[in-house]
Amino acid sequence: MSTNICVRLFYQSGTVWIFSVLVLIFFFPSVTTAADSPAEESGSSQAEEQASQKDRAPVYQLDPMVVTATKTPVPLSHLTSAVEVITERDFQRRRDRTLVDALGLSQGLATFSSGGPGTNNTVRIRGGSSEQTLVLIDGAIVNSSTLGSFNFGTLTTDNIESVTVLRGAQSMLWGSDAIGGVVDIRTKRGTGAPVARIFSEYGSFNSIREGGSLAGQVGPVDFSTTLSRWDMAKFSSVNYRRGASERDAFRNWQASSLLGVKGPWDGRLELAFRWINNDIDLDNPSTFGGPFDVFKAKTAGRQFIYSGSYHQPMTEWWDQKITLSHARETLITQAGTNQRSITTGLEDEPGAFNNSDIRTKSNRIEWQSNFQIGKPLVLTVGYQFREQLGENKGTFSEKTLSSHAGFAQLQLNLFDRFFATGGFRQDSYNSFGDATTYRVTGGYFIKETGTKLRTSYATGFRAPSINELFFPNFGNPNLKAEKSQSFDIGIDQQFWDKRVTVSAGYFWNRFRQLIVTAFDPVGCTPFTPFGFCAQNIGSAKSQGWEANARLVLAEGFPFMKLLDFQGQYTYTITRDLETAARLPRWPVHQGSLVLTYQPITPLSFTATFRYVGSRFNTTGNQQSLPDFYVMNFSASYDLTPSMQGYVRVENILNRHYEEVLFFGTPVRSVFGGIRVTFDLPVSPASDSKDNS
Repeated sequence: MSTNICVRLFYQSGTVWIFSVLVLIFFFPSVTTAADSPAEESGSSQAEEQASQKDRAPVYQLDPMVVTATKTPVPLSHLTSAVEVITERDFQRRRDRTLVDALGLSQGLATFSSGGPGTNNTVRIRGGSSEQTLVLIDGAIVNSSTLGSFNFGTLTTDNIESVTVLRGAQSMLWGSDAIGGVVDIRTKRGTGAPVARIFSEYGSFNSIREGGSLAGQVGPVDFSTTLSRWDMAKFSSVNYRRGASERDAFRNWQASSLLGVKGPWDGRLELAFRWINNDIDLDNPSTFGGPFDVFKAKTAGRQFIYSGSYHQPMTEWWDQKITLSHARETLITQAGTNQRSITTGLEDEPGAFNNSDIRTKSNRIEWQSNFQIGKPLVLTVGYQFREQLGENKGTFSEKTLSSHAGFAQLQLNLFDRFFATGGFRQDSYNSFGDATTYRVTGGYFIKETGTKLRTSYATGFRAPSINELFFPNFGNPNLKAEKSQSFDIGIDQQFWDKRVTVSAGYFWNRFRQLIVTAFDPVGCTPFTPFGFCAQNIGSAKSQGWEANARLVLAEGFPFMKLLDFQGQYTYTITRDLETAARLPRWPVHQGSLVLTYQPITPLSFTATFRYVGSRFNTTGNQQSLPDFYVMNFSASYDLTPSMQGYVRVENILNRHYEEVLFFGTPVRSVFGGIRVTFDLPVSPASDSKDNS
């Protein structure tokens, strides 16, 4: 109890964000514009040199360092897990506005929008549910304490440096909710001379986006901070083609920052903050007399995410890291004044039960220690405290889920050819008891041919959410954790000096003790008089194939500065082992293509193609949805070294489709914008101080 109280007091004080602001003010008492920049005064020769260096820069960093898979930095080519890294460069090329835009093109993932930007949009991995995907932002767990999932529909790509998608059960390192995999989101780290950027964009549906950022490094301090807004109107949440006449508005503000400070003896302190303010008008897709076009129904969401970490090498063979994080969300829903069924035309008032005021919090403390044992072995041990709090005002008071966990992992690297990991974890929850998970992986890298073989086997679990445990007339406080087994095997191949990379693999998952809504008048009697409640009676499996290819087809030729292609395909078979039906919203076939063409240095074109196969909207193979494909196109031109104009066309073929039954999707839409960069040089006094 004392530990919990201390954690809450620390997070509620807002110490992380206040400290970030104070440090920025201290180190940047004055800011100059580009007109005062020495780079501007040096003439065009320096700009030409920068452009030349840009041309000579590698197109891709094909072997980035990945931390998520092992909790230690490991080159991507040495990993034995199925991993995909989406970078800021990918966002910029495709002009992705939201993280969903980017994740929808990834292999092994399924993501569907419930009515446009801001509405509920979750991510599923390899046949799992959205509650079985763990989502982190700068080390903070952001899965909802009440629902168990995370809504990606409100998160834009502003100030995001990378997203690491880890497929397969990852509970051994990450605990609950990681049955299907992990999505790890990292805020941009400032590097180089300080620069400021502003952008403005206007387009279809009266969409207006604008914002600014500041990033760079001065001496031992690096920083990045961003503020942006996005307003949209004239987009109906329920598909307007079905008769919805009211257009629903979307308003979004976001701010984020990352502050890094070098400590003594190669230590590093990082403080991160993210704020999301989201207001959106809603409709009701209910099939009981609907779907309904609802008037003045709104949801107001507020999210605050704080995190801090400190990494300190102790000796040449021992280092430690401690992470503290806090995420809280308020979600207030107003049912609206009246609603009209788009099937019958009848009007009535929405039910008062659609009003809600939900407050959730999530706290995490993790200590990690890494030991280098000789040259080939790394031992990682750690402890994690996790706490989730949630309440639905007027429905149930604040409930708490908490857990303590210990984990250990051993990594083996022999001659940079043979790699293996093995580890186990023990979690102890206040709600259902203990959970033990383990994971083993192996891989072999043939340097001469650029071939890597990899495989893994793991177990996972998901703790019941607060709604599943305590929601009135539904929750079951006797629920146990969901469990899973996960296996995959794959091959990664590089050709032609890493200009071509291809991968293919097979995966298999088995889910047990799944929490489902069941009609059991006898078993549900203690919790509800209606006979329906949450029970651990579900079981399912998924298996399939994944393939990915990335090719630099041409680079550095006249009128062919870059021609780049990326494609992926996922084949997924899912089965509910109780009914033999397919799992809801999981297509058998899905794939994507991305083609980038840069004829000259300042001009670039990118086209994307996304295909999603037929699927069922609900359980029991009900509400069939046809397959669909969407093509998008974007182009950008550097008007000057510091100014860029761009245009993006979505659904260029004007396809009519629904990702989720009854919900609207964009018609052909056009957006255009401009981005401007300002140099912010530090004063000579600061430079001399740093050099000393």
